[in-house]
Amino acid sequence: MKDCVYPHHPDIERDMWEKIDQVIEKWKGTPGSLITVLRESQNVVGYLPGTLLEYVSKELKLPISQVFGVATFYSFFSLKPKGRHTIRICTGTACYVKGSKESMMSVHKEYGIKEGDTTDDRRFSLECVRCLGACGLAPVMIVDKDIHGEMTSQKVKDVLEAYE
Repeated sequence: MKDCVYPHHPDIERDMWEKIDQVIEKWKGTPGSLITVLRESQNVVGYLPGTLLEYVSKELKLPISQVFGVATFYSFFSLKPKGRHTIRICTGTACYVKGSKESMMSVHKEYGIKEGDTTDDRRFSLECVRCLGACGLAPVMIVDKDIHGEMTSQKVKDVLEAYE
């Protein structure tokens, strides 16, 4: 492991930087490896803060614009911290007509987050999706991999209480 002073970032500890160095070393010099380096780095930290993007840019000897461009182009990368649990609320036609907007408002009122946000304690992240393919259960909400159907404002609160 190289002996260096890593950039300061409150979410990235030394052992994480060392894992990121291992990822970079493994893929350095491999054409087209930027996506893999970013994906594996995001797996270590949980998201891709600017400090990490700058570090990857420097270590791979790539322009920061290229690294940032890739990180913002692909939807599976996140530049913001994510919660331990991801709430996905369907906004497709069937769910919307049956009240998904109320489910969204319930999450906003209860946890103070809107679409794309994460609670300050990083318990929840909220996403809207166009269709979950469960129209018969509309309105539908997924928390992590758990599907919850026929949601109401009260049911949203009750379901989310179970997730620490």
